[in-house]
Amino acid sequence: MRLRRRWAQWRPGSAARKMVSSDCTKHRGKGMADDVSTEELSDEELDAQFREVADKFIDLANQQAQRFHKENVSQGMMYGTARFNAFVVASHADDVAAYDEDRDRAIEYFVGQYREMLISNLDDYRGSFEDLKYAHLMSRRPN
Repeated sequence: MRLRRRWAQWRPGSAARKMVSSDCTKHRGKGMADDVSTEELSDEELDAQFREVADKFIDLANQQAQRFHKENVSQGMMYGTARFNAFVVASHADDVAAYDEDRDRAIEYFVGQYREMLISNLDDYRGSFEDLKYAHLMSRRPN
């Protein structure tokens, strides 16, 4: 899956014309994640960064699944993702009016992105049922 530079879709004003993640200093020192500019990255570099981050979260989820039910890990990851995405939206709003204006578009954007990614991954896993190397991942329950 290629990461598309679509962050600005939920941004209304002239700032929507440029990539949202370009403000590198806005939140430094506030105890939250530092913004890192991605405007100067090529599509290949951005995709590699995306995969690296995703792989780290998947590794963490797999570690947690050794201690907790995988369904609880999934719920925790979804909550954590929602919480971080709320932070991303809030961090790009200059005031509560801008935040309120961005809110519905941000929800539509993030829900749409999650839906696309879930469909893509479900399609990928469907093929795993025929691939014996993934047999250990599938439930042994009868149909």
